[in-house]
Amino acid sequence: MILSQKCQYAVRAILELSKRYGQGPVPAAEIAGSQATPQRFLEIILNELKPTGLVDSRRGAQGGFYLTSSPDRITVGKVIRLVEGPLDPVNCEADQAGRCCPLAERCALAGLWKQAREAVEAVYDSVTFQDLVDQERNLESEAALQYCI
Repeated sequence: MILSQKCQYAVRAILELSKRYGQGPVPAAEIAGSQATPQRFLEIILNELKPTGLVDSRRGAQGGFYLTSSPDRITVGKVIRLVEGPLDPVNCEADQAGRCCPLAERCALAGLWKQAREAVEAVYDSVTFQDLVDQERNLESEAALQYCI
């Protein structure tokens, strides 16, 4: 499963907002600069996430975007599903119109696809954004200790 660029930007934006959780709104320009994402596209993504209740925004000089809940309550899987939809590796079980695959009853691959989906879900759903914030801080402190003369 390959995540779209839009989804990767969304995950990176939520990571940046997680690092600044509780510090007030963060301007889109700061998020974009910190995460090397195009600001205009990032604004579109964050505005699309507002109706989901994951993020909100405030206008004005002190405005920007902020998380509506703690990073330890938001999993990577949740964000991916909000942007991409289900984590299915293939779209054969049911198409967009809800019609079932004509081979569903006798398909030897169905179990494999289900196993793959469950494995991917287990990974993404086991990692919160607080986990990623902590991991980034550890990586930064390790990098600071490793210097050459």
